Amino acid sequence: MAAIPHTEVCMNCHKAILPNSAKLAEIRKSYAQGSPVLWIKVHDLPDYVYFDHSAHVSVGVGCIVCHGPIQQMEVVRTVSPLNMAWCVACHRDPVPYLRPRDQVTNMDWVPPGQSSPPGSSTVALSAEQLRENYRVNPSTDCVACHR
Repeated sequence: MAAIPHTEVCMNCHKAILPNSAKLAEIRKSYAQGSPVLWIKVHDLPDYVYFDHSAHVSVGVGCIVCHGPIQQMEVVRTVSPLNMAWCVACHRDPVPYLRPRDQVTNMDWVPPGQSSPPGSSTVALSAEQLRENYRVNPSTDCVACHR
């Protein structure tokens, strides 16, 4: 199952982005006190689904692919269905969703020389090189996600 991030992960960005926002008061309080935030789940995968963020991040799948443009959301909401068909489609053709590892958390990233967003067909050529470099070959076997 996907883990809820520690407050330190949130503060990696929010030390600089909206550091005084009233909406982030609970995050700042949690960080200062070293106590966990009581999160409200936006994505609730079934218990039989295994998901590892690191497996996706380490091969260049950007946060925006699954979570949408959260930097523009007043209230975080579900954007992608995260159902089996949606996940399998990406596993079968991950190329449009790949980016350099150092750009995984950059929600505004666009490939150099491109004006189209990730996921469009024009991204495929540079992302194909990333697929080779990162050895991206996601499994479509049932046991990859069902454990």
